[in-house]
Amino acid sequence: MREVEQLCRKSPENRSGNDLQFFHKPARVLAVDDEPAASKLLSLILGPPTFHCTAVTGGKEALRALQCERFDAVISDLQMPGISGIELLAEVRRAYPHMAFLVTTGVDDVDVGVEAMRKGADDYLIKPLRESAVVASLENAINRRRLEKQVEDYRQHLEEMVAERTTQLRDALQQVEQTYEDTLRSLGAAIDLRDSETAGHSQRVCHYSLEIAKALGWPQEKLGSLARGAYLHDIGKLGIPDGILLKPGPLTPEERRLMQQHAQLGFELVKDIPFLADAAEIVLMHHERFDGGGYPHGLKRDQILLGARVFAVADTLDAITSDRPYHRASSFESARETIRALAGTQFDPRMVNAFLDIPETIWPAIARNQRQTAAVSIQLRGNAALRHLGLSAIR
Repeated sequence: MREVEQLCRKSPENRSGNDLQFFHKPARVLAVDDEPAASKLLSLILGPPTFHCTAVTGGKEALRALQCERFDAVISDLQMPGISGIELLAEVRRAYPHMAFLVTTGVDDVDVGVEAMRKGADDYLIKPLRESAVVASLENAINRRRLEKQVEDYRQHLEEMVAERTTQLRDALQQVEQTYEDTLRSLGAAIDLRDSETAGHSQRVCHYSLEIAKALGWPQEKLGSLARGAYLHDIGKLGIPDGILLKPGPLTPEERRLMQQHAQLGFELVKDIPFLADAAEIVLMHHERFDGGGYPHGLKRDQILLGARVFAVADTLDAITSDRPYHRASSFESARETIRALAGTQFDPRMVNAFLDIPETIWPAIARNQRQTAAVSIQLRGNAALRHLGLSAIR
């Protein structure tokens, strides 16, 4: 008891409290036994230079000593008044999970010693104690617990490193995604600036296309390429002369031929850009017709990419309901009837049916709120692009 009190009187600078650092020679051992002779024997066996032994006579004193000093191991008798060895073991495992713990028992209590090992003891020693057995068992237990602690520290450090790297990667990917979105928006703005009469067209048809695709039950991963293709469908018009692009009257056959080149030109512009490659086919096919009467290749039915068939309806909806150099805007009701009438010729009937199933009020709401970007932002970002780069977005 006197030795425990001396330990507790040490200054904070000279004791480590609940610190579980492992062992530096001499290893510090707490011997717990209510028999003074047994405690005396352990103190002799576990003396310097290999060990430093503190002996106490009961479980309460042991718990108090553990609070005051760092130990590498506890050797405790099982049968003690007050707090038993099993109860002390439970407390030590709860508070100091990596501390070595040995139990001592009489020959008749071997089964109790085995049960103690099932509950977390490292080994059991049979009385009368032999020095060689005590030292060997104690060193093995301390080394095993020390290695366990090192593995646990490494695992925790590794988890911290992974968490840190994951955070850094997430931040980097978010910056990449934001860069993709900013690039797409800049390209869409450049397209719209070529023709002030159709300002906002890229954003509107992107919204319209996503609404139709969602009505068709498209999975989230397919919406990205549709959004990017819809947003950039007219990028080829950057190469069309203003005299043709902005002509208020009908185009001549030669001017129409040049205007129709914008689909192929746009495809050539984006097909080799990794994060736009999945959208390039929509750019190429967005003027193909379901009956084969479109351009640039006269594709029909299932030869036309599904996303391009969705987009064709959205593009016509905006063309009819927006002011253009060659006509004034018509109502959304009129656009619905025109699209309904063109099912099976210009448009895939499945796309038309999905469009008609959407409440009519949705379309003017989108058209009025051109500043609403959140609904398409995630689709414009680079999830598909990151796959091209061999990465995955972390959410």
